[in-house]
Amino acid sequence: MIMDRIALLLTVIGALNWGSVGLFRFDLVAWIFGGQTALGSRIVYTVVALAGIWCISLLFRARERFHAMDE
Repeated sequence: MIMDRIALLLTVIGALNWGSVGLFRFDLVAWIFGGQTALGSRIVYTVVALAGIWCISLLFRARERFHAMDE
């Protein structure tokens, strides 16, 4: 499903951004959009968060597929 791949890609991008914040104290999204409170940054943060929530469903769908294969 294309939505799954998009959500996973956005989640990975968000994880890389948080990694740069944790390691280097550098927020790439805030730097691009002019600060953490800028509208563009807030949109990106929200979209990445929604993608992360969507990816939670991937965990359960993968488990359901494995159970279906066992039967």
